[in-house]
Amino acid sequence: MDPILELDGATKTYRTGAGKVVALDAVDFGVDPGESVAVVGPSGSGKSTMLNLLGLLDAPTSGVTRLEGRDVTDLTDRERTTARKESVGFVFQDFFLIPTLSARENVEVPTMFDRAGPGDRAVDLLERVGLGDRLDHYPDELSGGQKQRVAIARALINDPDVVLADEPTGNLDRETGRQVLEELDRVRETGVSVVLVTHDPLVTEYAGRSVRLVDGRVARETGGVEA
Repeated sequence: MDPILELDGATKTYRTGAGKVVALDAVDFGVDPGESVAVVGPSGSGKSTMLNLLGLLDAPTSGVTRLEGRDVTDLTDRERTTARKESVGFVFQDFFLIPTLSARENVEVPTMFDRAGPGDRAVDLLERVGLGDRLDHYPDELSGGQKQRVAIARALINDPDVVLADEPTGNLDRETGRQVLEELDRVRETGVSVVLVTHDPLVTEYAGRSVRLVDGRVARETGGVEA
């Protein structure tokens, strides 16, 4: 089975006033269809850079990014945006909900320029994550866990192949974090791959595999709970 999303020898360097910074160093990584992987490591280890490459928000300085087996490394910005919209959903630590929009409208945002529109999918997704009674509530009327579930529904609106979750439990208490991780595990059970980038050890309990980054390199890979 080919990975749905893959980095092959991916290196990312940045130029600064002090010289060159290697944020990611020849990283090989892949996530299979329906797999859940936690990417862990200390601050500055390269987790965010890796997420940006996987999410087609940036391109590696050298190496290859593949989506569904296709080399997408050198796509134009417009082509990258199209590929990202069709195949990748995002969940962020800070939710990034628009305060003037209802839960349903926030879920519909990624489809706002689509000719067909979301139809009933936003309602169906909010019902799936247990927010069928909060469709018309605004973000300031929702708890942190409810906001994150709205974000999960939004990530699924375009029926992606993979969801990238950046510190999905970072702003949540322990119990609410578990509920959000259980929701993401249910997403995985539908066949969607899930990559969880985090410093929270709790997240690794819900991942089938853990990859640890240190100084931009893969230091360790384990099945299940990160040791």
